[in-house]
Amino acid sequence: MEQVVFYILAAVVLIATLFSITEKHAVHAIIYLATSFFALAVIFYLLNAPLVAVFEVIIYAGAIMVLFLFVIMMLELGHPEKILLPGVRDWAPALLLGVVTLAAFILLVLHHPPPALPANPVKIRDFATVLFRKYGVAVEIVSMQLLFALVGALYLGRRK
Repeated sequence: MEQVVFYILAAVVLIATLFSITEKHAVHAIIYLATSFFALAVIFYLLNAPLVAVFEVIIYAGAIMVLFLFVIMMLELGHPEKILLPGVRDWAPALLLGVVTLAAFILLVLHHPPPALPANPVKIRDFATVLFRKYGVAVEIVSMQLLFALVGALYLGRRK
């Protein structure tokens, strides 16, 4: 059963990402990308990595998607008064993919036992020590990339 759910979720990730790439309306593309992130989070949960699944939802589906929406709203790609209400053809694919992802998650929660907790859990201090001593350069590079993205978004959004 887990293999079937995995392949269904993998198909949802691929289809939602493909729709995100090919969608002409930027907000619709972001909705498809968020659907892809949620399906990927369920895949991580299926692989007994609930912490990575939570990070996927919090960081990618939460923070990164809000940043994307913020940039799109700053760029003012369209005129709100000219936008028509979306029809069934517009929201049906995202809704279908979201329902499939939610059904797979509910099926996993009901039939898949939660992962066992480790005998000696890792303390936050130990995790931070390893993260910043062993991977300190990578953390700094990622923080610089986020800073550059923020500066770029502010530059694109400033008024002329």
